[in-house]
Amino acid sequence: MCDEFTEADLDRAGLPVRRRAFGALIGAGAVASMLPAAACAAGSVKGRDVTIATDDGTADAYFTAPGEGRHPGVLIWPDIRGLRPAFRQMADRLAGEGYAVLCVNPFYRWAKAPVVYPGHDFDDPGVRDALFGYLRRFDRATVQTDAKAHLAFLDAQAEVDTGRGIGTAGYCMGGPMVIYTAALNPGRVKAAASFHGASVGTDKPDSPHLLIPETQAGFLFAIADNDDQKDPQEKVRLKAALDPRPEWHEVEVYKGAMHGWCPPDGRAYDEAAAEKAWGRMLELFKAAL
Repeated sequence: MCDEFTEADLDRAGLPVRRRAFGALIGAGAVASMLPAAACAAGSVKGRDVTIATDDGTADAYFTAPGEGRHPGVLIWPDIRGLRPAFRQMADRLAGEGYAVLCVNPFYRWAKAPVVYPGHDFDDPGVRDALFGYLRRFDRATVQTDAKAHLAFLDAQAEVDTGRGIGTAGYCMGGPMVIYTAALNPGRVKAAASFHGASVGTDKPDSPHLLIPETQAGFLFAIADNDDQKDPQEKVRLKAALDPRPEWHEVEVYKGAMHGWCPPDGRAYDEAAAEKAWGRMLELFKAAL
């Protein structure tokens, strides 16, 4: 997961700190310029900022969908740096593939998005301390309170085809959140994708992966190489939970890809691995939604 040890891994790998380069990226168009050409070739979409009433307050989020028709809904849980231009662009890209996408600010109780401002990044100890302060307040009940509201929001949108299942995707801390979401509403959530998910399959009695039998979703777990090195049994636990089930599932360690390799504004961004993971997510959604 994202912590000081992850930063040390990136230092050892010789990956540069990208704070200054990304400090200038305050718009989705700037982030899009850093994505591969295929990522920018999505169909016409319409996005809008939205607010969602939850039992704990009002969440800010970004909703985007194709300009016409009704489509399967997808809920995106961002990584620890939260809702920001990179994730808006990723949501737009997924909408261009034919999905109605809601990307949320998981930290809305304490701060509006963006929670990390241009010119700062996770390598900054002050930023890291603030974000982990938010993260420590999360548990399964907190996530499911939000997931309940977010799923209801999706089903209330004219762009969402409620006759088809909902998908969810999570990055870093969002990994456990997709499992909690799928377990909350098995009848609606039919696909869940975790990318460099944090502690999704531990040896603890409350490990998120133990909820998988309670779900009806297909699952994708894309594991970072350095995360696998820290806990090589995690993939074994995940496969043990998934293999007896008939639903689509895949567990893969992305060799050479460091924790955080998917978002294009991250220090660990790996274009080839990110594009592979994106393609596997589309395969999951195609099969399950």
